[in-house]
Amino acid sequence: MAARRAAGLLPLLLSSPSGARIPLRRALSLVPSLRSYRLLSHPARSFSTSPFSASASASNGAAAETERTRELHLYNTKSRKKEHFRPRAPDGEVGMYVCGVTPYDDSHIGHARAYVAFDVLYRYLRYLAYEVRYVRNFTDIDDKIIARANQLGEDPFSLSKRFSDDFLSDMANLQCLPPSVEPRVSDHIDQIINMIKQILDNNCAYVVGGDVYFSVDNFPEYGELSGRKLDDNRAGERVAVDERKRNPADFALWKAAKDGEPWWDSPWGPGRPGWHIECSAMSAHYLGLSFDIHGGGEDLIFPHHENEIAQSRAACCDSSINYWIHNGFVNVNSQKMSKSLGNFVTIRKVIEMYHPLALRMFLLGTHYRSPINYTIEQLNVASDRLYYTYQVVQLLTLCDCEESCQQQQKNSGDSLPANTLNCIQKLHDEFETSMSDDLHTSVALAAISEPLKVMNDLLHTRKGKKQEKRLESLAALEEKIGVVLSVLGLLPSSYHEALQQLREKALRRASITEEHVLQKIEERTAARKAKQYEKSDEIRKELAAAGIALMDGPDGTTWRPSVPLSEEEGVAVKT
Repeated sequence: MAARRAAGLLPLLLSSPSGARIPLRRALSLVPSLRSYRLLSHPARSFSTSPFSASASASNGAAAETERTRELHLYNTKSRKKEHFRPRAPDGEVGMYVCGVTPYDDSHIGHARAYVAFDVLYRYLRYLAYEVRYVRNFTDIDDKIIARANQLGEDPFSLSKRFSDDFLSDMANLQCLPPSVEPRVSDHIDQIINMIKQILDNNCAYVVGGDVYFSVDNFPEYGELSGRKLDDNRAGERVAVDERKRNPADFALWKAAKDGEPWWDSPWGPGRPGWHIECSAMSAHYLGLSFDIHGGGEDLIFPHHENEIAQSRAACCDSSINYWIHNGFVNVNSQKMSKSLGNFVTIRKVIEMYHPLALRMFLLGTHYRSPINYTIEQLNVASDRLYYTYQVVQLLTLCDCEESCQQQQKNSGDSLPANTLNCIQKLHDEFETSMSDDLHTSVALAAISEPLKVMNDLLHTRKGKKQEKRLESLAALEEKIGVVLSVLGLLPSSYHEALQQLREKALRRASITEEHVLQKIEERTAARKAKQYEKSDEIRKELAAAGIALMDGPDGTTWRPSVPLSEEEGVAVKT
């Protein structure tokens, strides 16, 4: 039983801290319990690929294939349908490139939505025993960076470095695993120039006064990703249309230097890369021109990813990417998020008042391809749900039975009550079925509700406390829930610390201190003793309206964060 439960963790444990790969069978012996488990970041490893050649073929992957009991299906933007995921390499090694940020400002919840979605894909691929080479770039030189740097009187590279570091901090707070490689455009100018040369040699680009433009007329397949006809396409640039273009849809591969802007030498004169060529060159450098998955936000389908396909295939006709995956937009209070509307919400602004994993929980509550509507009410619901989840699991430790759970498990073999085994199996099946169906995280989250209820009953109810092998059942349920939380990126390093942080954030949102809450509890206790029930109810409602719920028990009254009373009523009406 323990070995079977451990098997669910293996894809996430196959890397040692030193970066060495651990043999599968040895990894089985290294998984005593989830309680000592910490998710390890995937080590970067070299690919034997050149910038203009497909990935080298790999060896037989029959052993890895046996570890995958579910077939993963992903929606492919290019084919406009869900497809069975089959990696290019026979051994199951997966290459994944996700377009990163242009770091000229604080990262917003749209960024959070994208990178949480692809972090879940990264985690789930590894859960399914795939080895993943995950590349996510920084566009650290761009028109927007230059404009912002000029506005602030700052060096463009200093500015982009500062916001890149802030972005990485935001991603760490959201518990997104570090990619295998995080290349920056400024470090890959040679690769970009070489790719532009290849495109020119293949007669798919032209030079005008130090600028190099891609010629869409010379690439008949242009538009196959977005479904746009060439006549309908705009220029796809972040700047005004250049009248020197042969076709308005042509886009810049290289931009001639302007006064006061960063530049590099090139065969066409000093300048810098265009926006789109950067990702083509960097993905080719680290993954080869043919790889498995290319991802990003829905807004990148056109022109960015459309142009990437054109560039890469113009450089090498054998270039291909099997799966194009895109996440949906974020709306704020049912309006598209934008700076012009004044509803631009940064990650840092959110996590001032909410635990970062509450934001992650909120994002995972909607399928990644669907638009998501950000509201404070729904964020409060996600935060409340996260608190409940952590509280139930933490109670297993607080009831002082962890050590005896582990000891009894060693002595009990595989025997657990049938209802416990059924609950665990149901969670396992629902989790893998939903995640393998294009990453339905909302269904996966819903699947832990019943096991949490069972744990709650075992911990608190008279019937539950009398159940045979109660402690072993609690440990087994906790472990399986932990696997699900880990793959979803919601497993905290400490349940106790996470709960404390959730309480602190709730107090901050309510603009009160814990001392004030405890004082109110004392006042309410005194009112109840004096049979002043109206005053007692008023105190409870006052705190409930601020998002503080009072919990009466045999040992007195405690408090916990909750959805503010008025919001809770509103959510109930909506549902």
